[in-house]
Amino acid sequence: MTTQSNLLEDVFNTISPEIYDVVIIGAGPVGLATAIGLRKRGIENILVVDQTRAFRPVGQVLDLLPNGLKSLKYLSVEAYEEVKRAGNRLLNSNPSKDEETAGIGQEPKPPKASPRWVQKNFQGQEISSISLKFDDWFQEYGEGRVSIAWYDLQTILRNLLPQDRVRANHRCINVVEEPEQSCVRVDCISDTSLETNPYAHWVDGQKLEEMSPQNGEQTSQPLDTKSIRARLVVAADGINSTVRRILYADSPYSAFARPEYSGFAAIGCREIIDIPKNLCGELEETYFQESPVLTISNDEISGDSADIESPRIILFHRPSGQVGYLIHLPLPVESLQGKSSRSLIDLAVQELEKANFPNVLKQLVRLSSPDNMLQRPYYIHRATVSDAIPLPRTANPHAKDHSVTLQTPWSNGRVVLVGDAAHGMPPFMAQGANQGLEDALAVVTLIAKIAQENNWDNTQALTQAFEKYEQLRRPFMVRIQQATLKPMSYRSEKDRQEYNQQVYCRNFEQVIEALL
Repeated sequence: MTTQSNLLEDVFNTISPEIYDVVIIGAGPVGLATAIGLRKRGIENILVVDQTRAFRPVGQVLDLLPNGLKSLKYLSVEAYEEVKRAGNRLLNSNPSKDEETAGIGQEPKPPKASPRWVQKNFQGQEISSISLKFDDWFQEYGEGRVSIAWYDLQTILRNLLPQDRVRANHRCINVVEEPEQSCVRVDCISDTSLETNPYAHWVDGQKLEEMSPQNGEQTSQPLDTKSIRARLVVAADGINSTVRRILYADSPYSAFARPEYSGFAAIGCREIIDIPKNLCGELEETYFQESPVLTISNDEISGDSADIESPRIILFHRPSGQVGYLIHLPLPVESLQGKSSRSLIDLAVQELEKANFPNVLKQLVRLSSPDNMLQRPYYIHRATVSDAIPLPRTANPHAKDHSVTLQTPWSNGRVVLVGDAAHGMPPFMAQGANQGLEDALAVVTLIAKIAQENNWDNTQALTQAFEKYEQLRRPFMVRIQQATLKPMSYRSEKDRQEYNQQVYCRNFEQVIEALL
């Protein structure tokens, strides 16, 4: 772990005298769920810090699937129930209890048995579908699924913690182990400037020209500086994790401190305004057919699936009648940099044309509202680095071809990485948040054992605990990342069923027993 004590000692003249048991860096859902789980197990001397200046509505809707909900339930039944209620409200947010989503430009229609996410080919033929109903998933996997806005999930979890235990506007810039104090010092700054994150967030297309990464540079404005001490630090600060960069600096893993571009990106439009009636009718008749969300790709009913390199468009139709889309496609990351909204629309149409998408879908994208355009490159922290990826000579100077198979560590001393900070990946299988909640459950279980056995100062016990976390979670994350980069829609029905059983039907009591 790098130390910058000499540089920072003069700056950080405000050092909290209190030593927390655990400081969690990152107040996203994973960090907050970790804090809730610790408090439920009697560890109340904790603090959550986040770099955001204020908690505000950001982020998209995410899906919590059976494995994530099971983990959340083990962490806190109260949190689980609150999230379940909110997710079911979102799914059933129709104009009235007796009305179902209407077709584009049509009057509301009677409810169907269960809303489904449908996958179709270019001709509008159904390839497969999955239910969006909580009870359907519960019946099959022993737990349901919910869709919930990221900010709503964050707000629910944040409200389950004492207000003084979650602090915004605390941007971590350094983590220093202090062996003489048996703790870690977390150096934070608070300011009024915004630092763009090119890895983790959606960006409005029309604002791209005005934005450039600041790479952590300080502004000329006065900064409020503060240092916080903790026996343990849980880094849940996202795929562009500051803590990860600090842990890997000046080490064989320095090449993997920042996330790697996955080769895939998304271009989308929140809402398309004024769609002509004839286009509405064709979209409804051929594709939507009252489905609230569907994926269209060049797959065939025969089972001969399109290559993963082919674009896929996800169309969504809200109960209010709004229509939008999201296109997942392989692109060089440079092709998105500095693009205006108009350029993003042109790029999306160009990619659909190259993949021979039907005219009706290209027409829809051409009608995109510039003010509603979004883009996002997808990044990844690989759970295992392939030996095909060249590493710096310092990583293994004895390797003949200077490339090795490497597992980047998820902990160092009193600091442990969870969620996207450890193994961030594209959202194709909707497992980012769910795997982060599994991490939270594992880490909370181990920290609770440390507290129970009063091993806060036992460095060997701490190291063994985090090694156990990594040994349990890493092999599973390797499988999840492999499936993510080759989504189940491109596999056989047998493969999909095996994946679902492995991921959704695990016995989490056995998982906890393995940790203890």
